[in-house]
Amino acid sequence: MEEGNEYDVEYWIARQLVGSGAARFRKEEVLDASELYKIQWKGRVQRGRQVSKLPDNFYPKLRRYLDQLREEATKNREKMQEYEKIRQATQDIVVSRLKKVVSLASAPAQTQQILRNLTSEEKFLYSKIYKLVSQWRAHILEDEEGEE
Repeated sequence: MEEGNEYDVEYWIARQLVGSGAARFRKEEVLDASELYKIQWKGRVQRGRQVSKLPDNFYPKLRRYLDQLREEATKNREKMQEYEKIRQATQDIVVSRLKKVVSLASAPAQTQQILRNLTSEEKFLYSKIYKLVSQWRAHILEDEEGEE
C-alpha cells in the first residue's frame, strides 16, 4: 500500500488497519455527532409516513461510529456519557424509521416516490413485512368471504 492512495477493503480489514494507525476511513465513510443529531431532528419534524433521505451506507457507518465510541468509552470513562447520548439518539432514529417502515408496509402498495428515501436495508425490511402482511390480510379476508 502506498501512502495517500485509497483502497476499498472489507470492513474488518479496514478496522484493523485503522486501529493500528496504518490507515483511516474516508471522511464520507464516517458519521459524527452533529450529522447524527441532524438526522434525528429531521426524523422528528417529519409528519406521518414521510421518510427523510439518509446518507449512503448509513447503517454500516452508524455501526462503525458506535463501535468507535464504545471502544473510546472503555478506555476513557469520560467518553461514556458521550457514547450514551449518541446511543440514545441512534435508538431514537432506528425506532422512528422502523415504525415508518412498518406503517408503510402495512398500508396498500406504496409508490416508488414514497419508498425512494428508504435505505437498501429498509427497503429489504419493507418488502419482507409487506409480503407477510399481504399474505396475512389475504388469509383473513379469504376466510371471512368463505363463511358468508
